[in-house]
Amino acid sequence: MVDLNKTLNIAASGMRAQSHRMRVVAENIANANSTASSPDSDPYRRKIVTFANVLDREMGVKMLEVDGVIYDKKPFGRKYDPGHPGADEQGYVRMPNINALIEMTDMREAQRSYQANLSIIGIAKDMLSRTVALLQ
Repeated sequence: MVDLNKTLNIAASGMRAQSHRMRVVAENIANANSTASSPDSDPYRRKIVTFANVLDREMGVKMLEVDGVIYDKKPFGRKYDPGHPGADEQGYVRMPNINALIEMTDMREAQRSYQANLSIIGIAKDMLSRTVALLQ
């Protein structure tokens, strides 16, 4: 039963990490059109979640945790909109460095990873309840 407990904790840590990743991707998608408010300011910059394996000494297993959230260094896009308050002298507005296709792919990957960990928890719970039923 101890191993099933470890399995449940590992899968739960994966779910927490992927949930955080989905929140950051959703924030990126929501700000895909958040331009700069003035020519000298930056638009929204894409965020990327980084992960780390952390040893849980008490259980003796590696758990997945969010290591941090970093900013994507890719350059901003430009869009011609001379009437925009954030337009430069040539009439170009700097746009966020967000590609909707990449964000949707990241969201799908996070969703699938979350679902896989959820399935592992379901299987472990089923095994645990069958073990308890056998012991009765």
